[in-house]
Amino acid sequence: MKSDPSIPHSFDSISALHEVLGFPKPLHPLISLVNYADIVTPFDELPTTLLLNFYKISYKKSLTGKVRYGQGYYDFDEGHLSFVSPHQLISGGEEGNDYAGYTLLFHRDLLRNYSLDAKIKNYGFFTYASNEALFLSDKEKQVIFRVFENIKEELNNPIDDTTQEVLVAHLEVLLNYSNRFYKRQFITRQVVNSEVLTRLEQLLHDYFNTDEPLQNGIPTVEYLAQQLNVSPRYLSDMLRLLTGQNAQQHIHHALIEKAKEYLANTQLSVGEIAYQLGFQQPQSFNKLFKKKTHLTPIAFKESFK
Repeated sequence: MKSDPSIPHSFDSISALHEVLGFPKPLHPLISLVNYADIVTPFDELPTTLLLNFYKISYKKSLTGKVRYGQGYYDFDEGHLSFVSPHQLISGGEEGNDYAGYTLLFHRDLLRNYSLDAKIKNYGFFTYASNEALFLSDKEKQVIFRVFENIKEELNNPIDDTTQEVLVAHLEVLLNYSNRFYKRQFITRQVVNSEVLTRLEQLLHDYFNTDEPLQNGIPTVEYLAQQLNVSPRYLSDMLRLLTGQNAQQHIHHALIEKAKEYLANTQLSVGEIAYQLGFQQPQSFNKLFKKKTHLTPIAFKESFK
């Protein structure tokens, strides 16, 4: 019997998910590599919303990655990888009813006492939106599949005192390759990303040239990402590769430029300027301004006398 679609179906263990999908028990309690084409549970009996207490990396064959920009195609049609971290909701709309492909599931407990446990937080793609998946070239797909095969081979070996170390090493290789390929994707999407940068700059210009800061405070990365229809982490990672600065640094740059304009061309006090820019406390404005310019707002204003 299918559960209420409005209530997320929570899975604390990989074996529990295996059971619902109709798979045999996992070969290892903390990691599993499965082919979703092997699901035996009828599709209409599967939960439509999942909440996993473990990581999920999925490869799906898809043509949606081939996008035309101008006169050329800059993405690839050899399938894509998507990444989900623990406690992220997965809706049926994101997965669709085509489960062809491979899914790697691994629990954070597998990483305990290994450097990857801390390092994995630095891989921003685990918080990218579904439309920001990693689209692979044929060569990249072969690389990813080799790592999958290595993991599969290790899982089919008897568990011993080196099994966990070997599996974690393969996972780190997989994530490092994924990081490399995402950087490639940012480059091949340079035309589109440049358009996003232009829109971001215009968005910040318009924001600081109205009473928005006075009413709503300093714009957040989340607000900008929502306006640009991208996820916050994707926006920051894209900007860092494109300009060397993340989204927060772009906000600060626009804010400081507007502050300089107020200081140089108006009779507003430093406190008034701070409130005009969205600060609740002038001291916070003073601190940020000095950090970015190596001058206090007063010193900067007096330099124009």
